[in-house]
Amino acid sequence: MDRNPSPPSSDAEDEQAAGDSIGNTVYSKHWLFSILTKLIEVISPEKSDSNSNREEVQTELDEEMENDICKMWDMSMDELVLSAEDPLSRVRLDVALFLQEFNAPDIFMGVFAKSKCPRLIEICVGILGNMACFQDICMSISKDDNLGQILLQHLCDSDSPTLLETSRLLLTCLSQAEVANIWVERIRENPSVYDCVCFIMSSSTNVELLVKVGEVVDKLFDLDEELMLKWIKNGSCQSVGQSTDDSPEEHPDFKIVPCVLEAAKQVCSDNPEGLDVYMHILQLLTTVDEGIHAIVQSPDGGKETWTLLYGLVCHELCQPDDPPIIIQEQKSVLASILSVLSAMFASQIQQEYVKMRKNMPLIGSLIRILQNMEDCGKRSFDNSKKSQPEETKKSGTVEEDFHLKILKDICCELLSNMLQELTKENILEGLNQGYLNEQKCSCAFQNLLPLYFTSVESFLEALREADQTLADSLEKRFPSLRLQT
Repeated sequence: MDRNPSPPSSDAEDEQAAGDSIGNTVYSKHWLFSILTKLIEVISPEKSDSNSNREEVQTELDEEMENDICKMWDMSMDELVLSAEDPLSRVRLDVALFLQEFNAPDIFMGVFAKSKCPRLIEICVGILGNMACFQDICMSISKDDNLGQILLQHLCDSDSPTLLETSRLLLTCLSQAEVANIWVERIRENPSVYDCVCFIMSSSTNVELLVKVGEVVDKLFDLDEELMLKWIKNGSCQSVGQSTDDSPEEHPDFKIVPCVLEAAKQVCSDNPEGLDVYMHILQLLTTVDEGIHAIVQSPDGGKETWTLLYGLVCHELCQPDDPPIIIQEQKSVLASILSVLSAMFASQIQQEYVKMRKNMPLIGSLIRILQNMEDCGKRSFDNSKKSQPEETKKSGTVEEDFHLKILKDICCELLSNMLQELTKENILEGLNQGYLNEQKCSCAFQNLLPLYFTSVESFLEALREADQTLADSLEKRFPSLRLQT
């Protein structure tokens, strides 16, 4: 079905009077209980049914049953919840508590164990995910180890919608501090999760699924460095069930970096948020030596990673025809990308792909990012001055955008390392192709000094050989350079 039907409500005059409403909602206890009963019947058919009929019931869901259980799914949804006092949140909490009271998670576990109907399993996992949005229910679900193990097994499912709902449920649980460690430990002790996740990232073309799985991996790595280190070192070949496509059950040695890169390529053009997620995963990997080694010591020496990230910075993000304000929208993903490029540049300076003659466009892009940040900073300062109290205006202090500051710091570090590697020939090429000029060099110096004085001084020495006039002009703009040369 293309969409889930709207949930039913109880009759205001008859059923509510009889105490049939769920909490303060207009939903009927009797109706919802009847659906749970039907679910039990689906997974426990009468003995008189033939084996063939039983199998048919398990693999297909009739339209009426699908409509009814989809209504139950709608009733448990947790979208648009603003706070505990929000009436919509109250309605869904009442429904979730009712489902919990009548042992819906146990019924769903029976569905997972006995049903072969992908749509039924998808819906039941989805309802559990909605119930898990509420802390006490999430705690109850998370502490049930049998249910937890079964849910992790669904990461190996061949059905993409079920994989998506399973990933959503896991992300919901991992996002709640009270139960996150339970799931991290459970995943750490279940090695098949690594292979299942890597297989999805490396082979799926379902962008929505890739984004959600990426969010799960990102959250796991952020929560637990030990797990991240384990996954970096992993590469075992295990059978993880049937693929979502037509690939064989026996999977190759999965390495985390190539899998992340493949997923990033799939999502980069269709889903900016998904790209941000996968770039942050790569950034988290570079926070440990083992992660950097996994990137740069791959068979291609890290060239695939560098090429992908280089292309994003130079040809996709923060382009010359974009308005400067675009930096606000892209600051997170740019910070992650530049952080990875910086770590790679520092460790792979001898690799052919990082040679400066090939990377002048990247230097031009880094300076453009700094120029856009300066422009945004000026606008932000002007707007803040207008809205700030009189005391703040007099002091001249305006709060700096924290995320832009992080991006600036990362950008300056990479730019300083690249500038000090430039030769006379590199600079001449940059000048001829428009990646360097007086305005751009001034912007670079303004942001790099005084912290990166040594790098600027090294660049200026090479610039004198390439264009003495430009070097003299820059020295006049930045007297501190002239005083120390």
